[in-house]
Amino acid sequence: MSELNEIISEYLSAFIMGFAGVIILMAIMMIVQGARLRRMRSRYEAMMGGNGIEDLENLLVNLKNQGDMLEEVQLEQKTLLEAAHTKMRGMKSKVAMKRYNAFGERGNDLSFSLAILDDNHSGIVLSSLHNRENSYIYAKPIEQGESQYALSPEEKEVIALALQQI
Repeated sequence: MSELNEIISEYLSAFIMGFAGVIILMAIMMIVQGARLRRMRSRYEAMMGGNGIEDLENLLVNLKNQGDMLEEVQLEQKTLLEAAHTKMRGMKSKVAMKRYNAFGERGNDLSFSLAILDDNHSGIVLSSLHNRENSYIYAKPIEQGESQYALSPEEKEVIALALQQI
């Protein structure tokens, strides 16, 4: 037993220095971890502050619900946009007009043909024939670029002009 006491007393200062070093190292690690924890807590409080939510789980659930609501609204808007696009395709948006002298008499180009078509090449063509004594107006329906009535060369030309528009 005395030999053991001699060995312990001989190395006691080295053991104390080693344990002191370990304690100092652990204290430094504890300070670093405390600083990291304070930084993390301040970030968490900044993230959670001002929105009335007490924990991260409720925040995530609320964000998920908001995302689902946004998806529903987006689908509704997409449906409305597609309906508007379909409706716009049926609108008469291609218009062309040509003025001309229908009877070859002296005078101005007071006669005209006007085509009003949609994207499906359907609509009407209006023609006004003017001479010194009278004016005549004709309306002819157009379905897919064709009419069941005979078309004059000017009417065919104005339909072609309207169909060239984008």
